[in-house]
Amino acid sequence: MTGTTQEEVPRARPWLLHVDGSSTAQGSGAGIVLTTPQGDDMEFAVKFEFKASNNEAEYEALVLGMRMAQDAGASHLLAYSDS
Repeated sequence: MTGTTQEEVPRARPWLLHVDGSSTAQGSGAGIVLTTPQGDDMEFAVKFEFKASNNEAEYEALVLGMRMAQDAGASHLLAYSDS
């Protein structure tokens, strides 16, 4: 019987998640881009109904983007943020 090591198992190409939060005097929101392993982009803009700092908006965008990725069937996700 032959064992398979982790290095021998091909890894699925990851989904990519890019998020950026924003906070101004007019409110807070975020941009979210979810990219499939095939390279198709899903772009979202979100305006939050609560006050948030830039970092809080970025965190909320990350959580929302991860939920979107899960709902879309992503099993391997790389997330990128500038905060």
